[in-house]
Amino acid sequence: MTYALAAAGTGGHIYPAIAVADALVGSGVPREEIVFFGGDRLAPSVVPAAGYDLVRLPLRGLRRSLSLQNLTLPLVVWRASRMVAAELRRRATRVLMAFGGYVTVPAGWGARAAGVPVFLHEQNAEPGLANRLVARFAEATFAAFDSATAKLPGAEVVGNPMRPAFSEFDREALRASARREYGLPDDAAVLGVLGGSQGALVLNRTATEFARHDAAAIVHLAGTGKAEEVRHAATELRRGSGAPWVILDFESNMERFYAASDLVLSRAGALTVSELAATGTPSVVVPLAIGTAGHQAANALSLVTAGGAVMVDEAELESVPKLLTELLHDPARLESMAAAARSVGKPGAARLIAARLMVAVEV
Repeated sequence: MTYALAAAGTGGHIYPAIAVADALVGSGVPREEIVFFGGDRLAPSVVPAAGYDLVRLPLRGLRRSLSLQNLTLPLVVWRASRMVAAELRRRATRVLMAFGGYVTVPAGWGARAAGVPVFLHEQNAEPGLANRLVARFAEATFAAFDSATAKLPGAEVVGNPMRPAFSEFDREALRASARREYGLPDDAAVLGVLGGSQGALVLNRTATEFARHDAAAIVHLAGTGKAEEVRHAATELRRGSGAPWVILDFESNMERFYAASDLVLSRAGALTVSELAATGTPSVVVPLAIGTAGHQAANALSLVTAGGAVMVDEAELESVPKLLTELLHDPARLESMAAAARSVGKPGAARLIAARLMVAVEV
């Protein structure tokens, strides 16, 4: 194995890693030359499905509340780092890249012990603790947002790695077919609603309030386990009306969702913000305001400052339905927002990082 990628926990860490792996394969690296290190949450289902070998580490993250389990964390990390070092040596790995989160520290320490150079990528505007620790000895650190460099000095801002569908996104080429697949009229004003892979109840309910007063078409990614409530509301509100309200748990081809939508209501996760920019999709973003996810507001800042998005605090959600109506029926404003969003997009990160890793291997 020549290349190792460490990514665990949420899709925000794992999907950028898969995008880089795919870019390596697209540049001629054999798929069997790439190995992933991950945990037991999302990685075991999505990494093998993408065609890559996965080494599962017995890890867990730091609990944010007081917990006796935190006292055992140093031992867990030490054991995992030894496992990483042993695997890297056994597989004759030449370079390791980590993508933040709880797997980064043991992966970084294991690589250092094995004499393997470490590279990092930070997806969020506010860098996590793991990346800040490992950046001290990393060969190079890449960041998605300019503001991350305040805590990661010397980081190169490249954007978030995404699938080729985003780096090659062409709304005009995709729009008609995307709307056909969703059953949406070609000439309809379409609101897209996106709460992340798990959905967001507050956004689902905000979309329902919007639908009480606006007959616009909606394509709604309600989240796994959350779609039924929205379907019930849609049945009540759209009975007898011709405006489609398409409700899905999730969408595996997100480029189709963006191509079909004139305006998107979403959270401000790092990948979502990067996709909105790469696709030039106008948006109203409502950052999650609790825990480490409070960093979502920082993620959206460049998009909002450019004029590609309007940010609304979760405490002011009652204002959102009216705002959505005003924007959705103002084509000139939407066109201006789309151009502004595209101006801050960085869709080529996966290819750039893959190229840098390949150079490191050749040295």
